[in-house]
Amino acid sequence: MACSLKCGSYFSGFTSFKASTSKKLSPLSFDFWGKPLVFPDQKRGSRNCSTKRENKFSVQAETACVSRSMRWWEKNLKPNMLKIHSAEELVCSLQNAGDRLVIIVFYSPGCGGCKALHPKICQLAEQNPDSIFLEVNYDELKNMCHCLNIHVLPFFRFYRGAEGRLCSFSCTIATIKKLKNASAKHGSNRCSLGRTKGLDESELMKLASAGELSLTGLQLPSLKEDLVVKRSMELSGLFDKADINRAHVEKEGALQ
Repeated sequence: MACSLKCGSYFSGFTSFKASTSKKLSPLSFDFWGKPLVFPDQKRGSRNCSTKRENKFSVQAETACVSRSMRWWEKNLKPNMLKIHSAEELVCSLQNAGDRLVIIVFYSPGCGGCKALHPKICQLAEQNPDSIFLEVNYDELKNMCHCLNIHVLPFFRFYRGAEGRLCSFSCTIATIKKLKNASAKHGSNRCSLGRTKGLDESELMKLASAGELSLTGLQLPSLKEDLVVKRSMELSGLFDKADINRAHVEKEGALQ
């Protein structure tokens, strides 16, 4: 945006100057600063700017735009660092991680501590290629972060397989050792029995209530337990009924 505004304001003055002098100096062209230049092989009535200077300005403007678009949270990302765009994507990423260690990184573009810590996180991701780093932009997913009770930045959560959440804490560049120690402690390869837990069920329900997540397709433990209990009660009722019928038949047979 800054580049486009700068270009427009600069050329607006140049255009007005060209319009006011075009009638008097019709066979002339103008250089970048608006000074009239005469070209022997130029056709009468041509008013184009010098191609060389115009191209130079375009290259400079393009370079400035590209450099400004390089945002710190997008620099030096590793293959195992994934950006999260929604609550559903976060839930699915945790459930599909299997036994791999998952570290959720909550950050904000305007957080100075997050910016200072970012290179260290990239370095940690490179040193632990088997771990998964899920990057959550607080500003883009503020409602989701509120549901997860994230109120301090930068903030980290560690998850693994059937164990679910292992730990969570806030960390800065001054306390980077806390992050490294947690990664070393929980990063060792191991196999856990049972399904992958991911977020707590209460958090899933809270996200669903806030409209951030649809429970369709999610198999929550409580729903499974309710289904098992209901099915057991139905079977128990059938067995009891069968026992009553059998006893009744036996009684009738004895009377005969």
